[in-house]
Amino acid sequence: MKNAINNIKKALIGATCAAILAMSAFPVMASTALTDANEIVRQANLVSFYAGNDGRAEARMKITDNQGRQQLRQFTILRLNQERGGRQDMMVFFSRPSDVSGTVFRVVRQPGADDDRWLYLPALDLVKRISSGDQRTSFVGSDFFYEDVSGRDPQADIHQLKETTANQYVLHSQPKDAGAVEFAHYISWIDRSTLLPMKVEYTNQQGSVYRRMEVDKIEDMQGFPTVLQATISDLERGSTTVMQMRGIRYDLGLPATIFSERSLRTPPTRWLRGK
Repeated sequence: MKNAINNIKKALIGATCAAILAMSAFPVMASTALTDANEIVRQANLVSFYAGNDGRAEARMKITDNQGRQQLRQFTILRLNQERGGRQDMMVFFSRPSDVSGTVFRVVRQPGADDDRWLYLPALDLVKRISSGDQRTSFVGSDFFYEDVSGRDPQADIHQLKETTANQYVLHSQPKDAGAVEFAHYISWIDRSTLLPMKVEYTNQQGSVYRRMEVDKIEDMQGFPTVLQATISDLERGSTTVMQMRGIRYDLGLPATIFSERSLRTPPTRWLRGK
């Protein structure tokens, strides 16, 4: 049972991260070029995870290994900002595959501190608290990491603006604590008009690029340019994970009361249906 719980935990963490990425929205910014790397990162982090007051999205994740074998994950995510750039509530309700259907993952993001996480396993009618420290954890063959999309602390890295083109900022970021991560540095290509990171490449200690994140499709949703498809590639293993989003809505008026332990066992059906 312990292994099963761990596998599901990893799956949900990764899926949640991917969902956050796909729900991210990026309001159009001023055309005047920014020159401070830390300010670019701060604004990109803010607009990436706090679009609107709340949000809902349906996610479909396709994982393809180096032999072409595929796995799918499907879930709905609800998000509520308690304060812009600050505390945030999120719940993920899984519907597919059958072995995780009914499972719910709840997260309370707390910038500057460890997030709180709970996992509900319907087969056991068990609510399990999940410890922090999974920042760079993959899940059941997925190439997404928690930090890819859900908020690596901007203060964790030293950022340098390497180039400003007509359309993008190119940033070099190096971890302050090299022993806490597997990468030596990463390069980000951030769209100037939206502050959306269009591509991120991670380089290992040997100087080779081994992971790549690319945004594949964007559309305007309620005034927010929104990522509808993104891909993470593990260049060493030869695997990829594609996340597609639909049914995205912002500013639904989600009540704070649905982000509770009660909703783990009794999901808020009205809001999951988007009505």
